[in-house]
Amino acid sequence: MQIQPFKGRIWLSSPTMHGEEMEYMRQAYETNWMSTVGANIDAVEQITCEKLGCKYAVALSSGTAALHMAVRYAGIRLYGEPKAHHGSLKGRKVFCSDMTFDASVNPVAYEGGEAVFIDTEYDTWNMDPKALERAFELYPEVQLVVVAHLYGTPAKMDRIREICDRHDALIVEDAAESLGASYQGKQTGTLGEYGIISFNGNKIITGSSGGMFVTDEKEAADKVRKWSTQSRDNAPWYQHSELGYNYRMSNVIAGVVRGQYPHLEEHIEQKRAIYERYQEGLKDLPVRMNPCDIRQGTPNYWLSCMIIDEQAMGVQKRAENTASYTDTHGKSCPTEILEVLAELNAEGRPIWKPMHMQPMYQGNAFVKAFKEDQDVGADIFARGVCLPSDNKLAAEQQEIIIDVIHRCFE
Repeated sequence: MQIQPFKGRIWLSSPTMHGEEMEYMRQAYETNWMSTVGANIDAVEQITCEKLGCKYAVALSSGTAALHMAVRYAGIRLYGEPKAHHGSLKGRKVFCSDMTFDASVNPVAYEGGEAVFIDTEYDTWNMDPKALERAFELYPEVQLVVVAHLYGTPAKMDRIREICDRHDALIVEDAAESLGASYQGKQTGTLGEYGIISFNGNKIITGSSGGMFVTDEKEAADKVRKWSTQSRDNAPWYQHSELGYNYRMSNVIAGVVRGQYPHLEEHIEQKRAIYERYQEGLKDLPVRMNPCDIRQGTPNYWLSCMIIDEQAMGVQKRAENTASYTDTHGKSCPTEILEVLAELNAEGRPIWKPMHMQPMYQGNAFVKAFKEDQDVGADIFARGVCLPSDNKLAAEQQEIIIDVIHRCFE
């Protein structure tokens, strides 16, 4: 097909700056608080507590760092202090969301644990509570669950919470993609014992990097704060009695986050409008949007995604690092749509490749709701596409993207 590319790149999800960020960064510069202490850090921790409704927040260098600290603390709470330089989960299994970015799972490996991947459900594209229940039947010794909220849509946390409580398991909640989303009136990140959010450059608000550990437990917050500053003891010299990490957020990065926070709801509304335009514009095609209207949950619409109906899937072949497709009348596939978007100078992405399909984790256990069930995560990965969802995407540009997607099915 003939495509006239956009003159400027249309991004999947890029930072949107407003001006206040520069003022707070300038304050850090002018007062010479350029390190990992300062007014901006104190402010973003306080704002996070107010926004999420949690008691404690610890500003860290990334969402991954926050998740590592959450997993480490949960492991020590469950199993006691590890031997010197050993991970807190050494030899222990941990139930993890399967269809997610590997940053949700790697901290389990950092701590010497073994991830057991729990299949996805079509309702939310998140951890399937039925599969989680079966996993506890297969591995009753497990006491920790790491659940992620994919693309800004909350998982069914009431079901997951009930199952975990029944099996005396703790929840670490990965809300990296879902800041501002809520479930049954509570913000994501506060629905487990320990939660994390991310301020990476592509998130709903950004610091260019950075993350936050959140909890209602003072002891946990104090311990993570100490660990993140190389576990320096309260002594007049540099003294360390336990393993530490260089994970604290910079006061400069915190200035960016501080300037972004007042625009969180504005960004969510912009993302919601993009989602709804896709939903309306693609309604005549054999596709469905990613689930955003779940029972008692409010998403943040971070990414708009679609999944092609099975009968409308064209032939595509995926190897480890390459993909190809066969042009078929009346059908399409993610590979074709992504290539056409690239020709348009617009960024799309495949859906997250499930963790149990990743080369580094192919030996790990994977649990479906029923043994004979379809592999839901693999199916969504095969048929799903992340669409350009930048909150600066103009309606006129989105109409062109929608038209191009229509033409893929001709």
